[in-house]
Amino acid sequence: MSHLDAQSAVGVGIDRRAIPDSARETFWRAPDGQEIRRIDWPCEAQSRGSLLFLPGRGDFYEKWLDAISHWHDKGWCITALDWRGQAFSGRMTPDGFTGHIRDYHIWEGDLEAFWRDWSASAAGPQVLVAHSMGGLIALGALAHGLVRPDAVVFSAPMFGLRPEWLPRWALHLFARIMVAMRGATTPAWKGAERPDKVPGDRFHLLTHDEERYADEAWWRVERPELALGPPSWGWIERSYASMNEVLPRAVLEKVRTPVLILATSADRLVSWRATRKVADRLANARLVVFGKEARHEILREGDAVREAALADIDAFLDGAAPAGK
Repeated sequence: MSHLDAQSAVGVGIDRRAIPDSARETFWRAPDGQEIRRIDWPCEAQSRGSLLFLPGRGDFYEKWLDAISHWHDKGWCITALDWRGQAFSGRMTPDGFTGHIRDYHIWEGDLEAFWRDWSASAAGPQVLVAHSMGGLIALGALAHGLVRPDAVVFSAPMFGLRPEWLPRWALHLFARIMVAMRGATTPAWKGAERPDKVPGDRFHLLTHDEERYADEAWWRVERPELALGPPSWGWIERSYASMNEVLPRAVLEKVRTPVLILATSADRLVSWRATRKVADRLANARLVVFGKEARHEILREGDAVREAALADIDAFLDGAAPAGK
């Protein structure tokens, strides 16, 4: 185990370093045959509804067990999904370590097909909760009518990337040049989430909570297949291409689904300005903003921030997706 003992990983009613006994880890087969890992945690009493959780880049659902446990305790039947090319769901580069996607439409297509299968039998109301990159993919699927949830929650969504002082077109152009010069699957940098941060500094980008941060390292040792390195230049270029497709005027304005966005103005990974602009344009959105007390992984923050965020989510879902809807 890490420098933290097992007891420190045990929250209220949940061991963050153990898959719940009643949860099932299986694989869903995408239309093209790719196996994508999922976890299903059925309701133990009367169902509140069904919640699908979508993680971020280089992410895995094991990191989010205490948030997932909170929703399960509220009566939600839980499902979480890997993204193709991450965790136990294959790799997209020869080195098996660089995060890459040929096009975001692949991920949107996976989400569309999975949603179709999942929603056919999942108890209602049906809601989506998406973090970071998962938020951009979910927003694209929502805007294009590929999924029809009763409500959506975005946590620190990746509606823009840093640095913020350059326009998106310039950043996209630079990424296209790097793809042409170095190749789409070449790592954009070594380790960490940003090129100017060594791995030891990664903690300061994600959370103030050392214990929850250590959970991720513990799971990577326990399940080495979870480890994924830096993004490729192709991933960066395709991320901007997806934003250019989803964010233009008249696309977002078509979305009528109730949306809650949790963001932090202190985020050093995704663009807070882009998030605020998206919130202003969505017809039925509420934006909750944290400050310097919260880093990128809001739902893995210290208890005060995390509990406040979860309370906001609970209140939003009670109003937008009430039981029995």
